[in-house]
Parts: sequence; structure tokens; C-alpha cells
Amino acid sequence: HLRRKGMTKFQILTLSAIAIGLCVPKIAYAEGDAELIKNAESAAPAALSSGAAVYAPQADGTMKTLRDGSNGFWCMPNDPAPPGDDPMCGDANSMEWAMAWMSKKDPPKGKVGLIYMLAGGSDASNTDPYATAPSESNNWVTTGRHIMVMNAMDAMAGYPTDAKPDTSKPYVMWHGTPYAHLMVPVQ
Repeated sequence: HLRRKGMTKFQILTLSAIAIGLCVPKIAYAEGDAELIKNAESAAPAALSSGAAVYAPQADGTMKTLRDGSNGFWCMPNDPAPPGDDPMCGDANSMEWAMAWMSKKDPPKGKVGLIYMLAGGSDASNTDPYATAPSESNNWVTTGRHIMVMNAMDAMAGYPTDAKPDTSKPYVMWHGTPYAHLMVPVQ
């Protein structure tokens, strides 16, 4: 199980979405594909998510393509393991950023990426990019509807970098790491 190997839910879902043969979580979905696609699409505006590739990790460790994409975006349905509904959709640049994060390498220069989480999210340390569970020191957060701007580094100057942010306002997650990104709540 990937959670025991120190991977966060976002890392697991990102790996699944790129479909390059890496390990994926052992998740058994009870919903049908149509429901999974509907859930995945809820992460982003319909104009974007309707043309995105949709991927879902399977119980046997494989990744299932629920729908091929036509616009360069990918979406993943909710990971049923943690509490809360947290589907996500991202662009190709966000995938490159996530692969750098997963590999503990520097993110690609000059490529800003977007990830949509319009159903909200939970399960993320605001200070530790590799935290796998809440602790007294890692500042776990639960967020409402938001988008994430990945790899914008210098452009985030002036946004709050508090360890325990006000998630109703834009703030920087993972400040002080190469993986700092802007969290932007949306209504």
C-alpha cells in the first residue's frame, strides 16, 4: 500500500494519472465508471473537465483509463481512502511539476501549472511535502474549493506563508521548499 511507503494522496493520484507504469494505490471502487467520471469531472469547470482524460487506480495496482482526453488535461475521481471528497484535474505542466516532486528533483523551469480541486480537499500538510498523516508539527489542512498554481515561485511574493493558514484566502503551501505552490480558494 503506497500510504505506508510515505506517499501522500496527491502523489498517489498524480502517479496514477500519468499512466507510466509506476505503482498505484490498491483502491477498490464500488461505483461504476460513469459515476467515477462524473466525480472526476466535478474537480474542474465543465468546459475543461469534459475533454480531460479520466484515470482511476484499480484494486490490483493497475490504472484504468475511464476516458481518453482531447485537451491535454487529466482528471482523477475521489480517493475513497481518506475522509472528504477530493477529485482533481490538472494540466500537463502540473504533471511535470508533480513528477519532479515525486522524484525529489527541482521542478521544471518556466512552466506554471494548474490543478483544480473544485470539490475541496483534505489530507495535506501545509509545511511538509512528504507528510503522510497529520501530526502535531506538520500543520495538516482541510480546504474548500480551490485551484493550485504550481511552480510560480517568485510570483508568489506577498502571499501569506503561515504554517497554519487561513484557507479562506490565498496562501502558499509548502513555503521554503522547491514545491511551494499557491492555494487559491474559489466560490
